[in-house]
Amino acid sequence: MDAILKRRSTRTYANKPISEDVINKLLHAGMSAPSAMHSSPWHFIVISDHDKMVAVTKIHPYSQMMLQAQCAILVCGDQSIETLPEYFQQNCAAAAENILIAATDLGLGCVWVGLYPNEQYREDFKKLFNLPQHIEPFALIPLGYPTQALTPSNRLDSARIHKDSW
Repeated sequence: MDAILKRRSTRTYANKPISEDVINKLLHAGMSAPSAMHSSPWHFIVISDHDKMVAVTKIHPYSQMMLQAQCAILVCGDQSIETLPEYFQQNCAAAAENILIAATDLGLGCVWVGLYPNEQYREDFKKLFNLPQHIEPFALIPLGYPTQALTPSNRLDSARIHKDSW
């Protein structure tokens, strides 16, 4: 619960590298997400090339934190192996959330930068990362060690909890 309650959208990062071991743990977390009919339709691109990170900021106006991030993970869905295409977004969202929670647990800061359903972002990301036609970019997760401590917060709102019916 600690990682879930501490998770915040973090947009400023220290100039400290992230080890390959930590990146692999994040990818393991993403690939451990549930998916409809166990299709596991995701692919991940680990972005660390500075020029690509700068290019991302020219495509997506809300991605300026990429200029400070040590790397990012682009979560993509593979339409050719998605068993139930109508669940593509849910499957990729589960993988992205697992990465966000794992990043927090590992002491990293991160933020979910949405791409889907914006058609222009998706097309531009497909070109920038040379994605095959059947691969859909879904979300971008910039990563770095946060410059501020992540503290748990209580967002529980009993007014939004209903039992047995509205």
